[in-house]
Amino acid sequence: MHYQITDWDDAYANGAHIPGAEDYPPRWSRQAAAFRPGHRPLPLGRGHLFLPEGTPRGLMVFVHGGYWMRFEPSVWSHLAAGALAMGWACAIPAYRLAPRARVAQMTTEIARAVAKAAFNVPGPVVLTGHSAGGHLAARMICDGVLPDRLAARIAACVPISPLADLRPLLRTALNDTLCLDPAEALSESPALLTPRQGIPVTTWVGASERPEFIRQARLLADVWAGLGAPTECVIEPGRHHFDVIDGLADPDSPLMRCLLGQIAPR
Repeated sequence: MHYQITDWDDAYANGAHIPGAEDYPPRWSRQAAAFRPGHRPLPLGRGHLFLPEGTPRGLMVFVHGGYWMRFEPSVWSHLAAGALAMGWACAIPAYRLAPRARVAQMTTEIARAVAKAAFNVPGPVVLTGHSAGGHLAARMICDGVLPDRLAARIAACVPISPLADLRPLLRTALNDTLCLDPAEALSESPALLTPRQGIPVTTWVGASERPEFIRQARLLADVWAGLGAPTECVIEPGRHHFDVIDGLADPDSPLMRCLLGQIAPR
């Protein structure tokens, strides 16, 4: 059967295809608020840096999603739980949202936040992010984004449901806010850029997500494999776009084992 998009807005609409979608944002906020009193974060600009008990084994960075136009770090505090339980620090950086900032500016802001967090936490660095945050996590390991010394510390990158090719978004109503033009869509699409060599990349996506998100996850893994990166694409059964991140809060989840389970401190 041929796969063809005829309605780009529907192809990238998640909530319309998830039962009870409207309940997820307030649930995330409640879980995050309940988590913070027992795990007081350090400030990371407008973001948060959570530290485990004892010396951190390394740093995990989680970049939140929301189509580059919604949410802020305090909504996602509870997703640091898995990393902390495994002895890792967890940074949840902030970035200015569209339309106040362009996607290219967000890439620069996240790069600065990663550098600041890594300055405060020694050891290996693992990058992850969800949806638009998956895009930004992947951008961090494209050539020329991070300083070489910091890039040498990155042990893995796991973009979750990433938007790897931004060109289709030019055809959506989302672009009324994002204000992408063709040049920026090209220059900010990880799948159209060259990854740094030697960093394992696992794209992670829910099997019940919109076909476009599965295609985009596969695309990034396939294209970067062709450019010499060690890649894998995991399609997690039973997960959709809003619950595919739940595993970050569980140190025993397949997602957390992929992220941190095989990485030894340096």
